[in-house]
Amino acid sequence: MPLRLPVPPVKAPFTRTPQEPAPRDGASHGLRNRRTALALAFTGAVGITGAAVLVGVLPDEGHSPAPGPSAASSGAAPSPGAPGIGDPLVPLDGNGGYTVRHYTLDFDWRAPKTPFRAGATLSATSTQALSRFDLDFAGNTLHTVTVDGAPATAVRHGDELVVTPAKPIPHGSTFTVRVSYTADPTQRRHRDDAIQDYGWVPTADGTVLYAQPNGAKMIFPANDHPSLRAPVTFRITTPPGLSAVANGRLVDRARRPDGRVRWTYDSEQPVAAQLVQVAIGKFAFVDSVGPRGLPVRDVVPHRLVTDTEAYRSLTPEHLAWLERRLGPYPFRRYGVLVGDTDLPVALETQSLSVVPSAALLGDRVDAERDLVHELTHHWTGDSVAIRRWSDLWLSEGHARFYERLYSDTHGGAAIEDAMRAAYEQHDQWRHDDGAPAEPTEPTLFKRMRYDGSALVLYALREKVGEQTFDRIERSWVTKYRGRAAGTRDFVALASQVAGEDLNPFLTPWLYGAHTPPMPGHPDWQVNPVQD
Repeated sequence: MPLRLPVPPVKAPFTRTPQEPAPRDGASHGLRNRRTALALAFTGAVGITGAAVLVGVLPDEGHSPAPGPSAASSGAAPSPGAPGIGDPLVPLDGNGGYTVRHYTLDFDWRAPKTPFRAGATLSATSTQALSRFDLDFAGNTLHTVTVDGAPATAVRHGDELVVTPAKPIPHGSTFTVRVSYTADPTQRRHRDDAIQDYGWVPTADGTVLYAQPNGAKMIFPANDHPSLRAPVTFRITTPPGLSAVANGRLVDRARRPDGRVRWTYDSEQPVAAQLVQVAIGKFAFVDSVGPRGLPVRDVVPHRLVTDTEAYRSLTPEHLAWLERRLGPYPFRRYGVLVGDTDLPVALETQSLSVVPSAALLGDRVDAERDLVHELTHHWTGDSVAIRRWSDLWLSEGHARFYERLYSDTHGGAAIEDAMRAAYEQHDQWRHDDGAPAEPTEPTLFKRMRYDGSALVLYALREKVGEQTFDRIERSWVTKYRGRAAGTRDFVALASQVAGEDLNPFLTPWLYGAHTPPMPGHPDWQVNPVQD
């Protein structure tokens, strides 16, 4: 998801005058006093005010996520699964006590902004003996919940759906949860940062999903945290004349006797809930081929096929450019979903990036920045998932860095000038939004996580040299492909590849109250902070 920061024109005309979210006043600065021991370690203990709840502990970095308690033995008495996996910024996101192995989503779509019948089937494995467990599920009209075919009790607590099965679930068991409900496609929430509105985003004839950061719970019952992934089967029924699209591969398109059409998609690879996409509308499917025969399918509102073709057709070039730097594209297919909405936000939904129609109808430099940004996320953010939300700098910072690097040689501002402009504002962003790896929940998608975090990667490149930096980057997306990883993992891998301990260098950049000197640029100065 991009957020724009203007920089002065240098190499070629660059007239971007974006409207950015204003910096938040009064952001918490208590985190800034951490030093190396606290910055690169994680206790996993989180306190929550109000009703007493038990929060699970995030696993150690470098290992695949295994939500919820893992110490329970098969002989332990059944107990409730934790209502969250222990992310300090969002303690109730995700759920403990089980791992989702597969989702099947059934949507009987009717019309824009019109409630419709929906169902979700979750196949899961318990990681403890469960007396009850939670699902992240907000709004919508709940009808029935079953566990292994037997009716279960379900009670809402805010955005948590607490499910008590008819009998306890033994540790290590595979079980199936089915939830039937009436979906409300008007559900949206708002953030005062780059996200803006998220959830169901209506179009003139259908919808597009913006689930990031934790809006999937408004769409289907989920284990909703970016470190948690599972394959998804989508079965979407539409009226005649409308098409449906979702992550992955179209498996089947079947017309029913009443004229309605059921579209079945397979995500092919595990996907985080925030990266799920379901779009419905009057679409054209435009096929092309990327490097090594990679299938590329764009999904475009009929009236925009011709007008957006020029920039959409650049995707194979973007793929080849990124593959030269980061290695093979990590998924089985790709495409651009043209978002015909009033929301001027692009989003890296897995294998099918949403790019607003306005971006594809405007300036080429601006359009390519969006296209390269969201495509880069498929290596860093989608394939290599973040382990906790404070690691978001690794996702957005990488996407912004490669967006800037591409733009540097394709008509945009020089990356050095873009990074110098970011350096000047870095202390202000630390003051307003927290250091790159120390966001608060309200400042997650503020300026620091974009150009401010790309600046950390630029500083690392200046420190170790371009060749070593390129080896670090390729090692990062190769070692952690299909896994979740965090800040400590990145620092350790960078140190290993560089052959030197980079903790003393990177810790002040990631956690310090003030911006360190930029290697190789002693003349760069940070602007004074304005309260």
